Amino acid sequence: MPDDDLLHRLRCFHSDAFPHYREQFESLVNQGQHPSTLFIGCSDSRLVPYLLTGFGPGELFLVRNVGAFVPPYDGSYGHHGTAAAIEFAVLNLNVSRIVVCGHSDCGGIKAMYGEVSPEALNLRRWLDLGRDAMLPDKRSPETLRRTEQRAVILQLERLMGYPMVRRRVEDGSISLHGWHYVIEEGQVYVFDVTEGVFTPASKASSSSTGPDTGLLTQEAFGCQQYGNQAV
Repeated sequence: MPDDDLLHRLRCFHSDAFPHYREQFESLVNQGQHPSTLFIGCSDSRLVPYLLTGFGPGELFLVRNVGAFVPPYDGSYGHHGTAAAIEFAVLNLNVSRIVVCGHSDCGGIKAMYGEVSPEALNLRRWLDLGRDAMLPDKRSPETLRRTEQRAVILQLERLMGYPMVRRRVEDGSISLHGWHYVIEEGQVYVFDVTEGVFTPASKASSSSTGPDTGLLTQEAFGCQQYGNQAV
């Protein structure tokens, strides 16, 4: 039998890594988790939220899916794992921040412009959540990059459709953060809803979208600027 790499990694975690965090994990069990941030990110293996943010165990409530998409709050009561996680994070965990993080070279965004296997019935339906961010242009690096950013904004708009999210955004107890992580640069671009641009975190004045979140519910794709380029 070939070496079981995963079993080896599990044993190393228990013997080498866990002892350094034992008290922290015991506290998180005894006192419960109290994450400050709901992080909705793409499932892509190159996106590593804990590495990106510097947070540790118990600080991020993670939701990962293809494209970092947010289903609409439509009352259909379907099996929407992402929607359920949003409700739990806001209503039960009382998070104070919600991050939507897309990224460069996103396979989900590429798939919207290409072919999807006929066997991937769930994937095809899931990608519908990002199609409003697509552009009429032919697929190109520029088109894909702009679509990745537009998709982040689209998900922020959908979040504002969740009553419990909107209520807390409006009363200031939750802030929304739209991020586009450019993997090859190691740079996160932060969406500023007032200016309508994605700004490098190294130059941004805030990690959030800004106070004027009412703009997120407007049909603004046609007139706003993203990343210094018109949509």
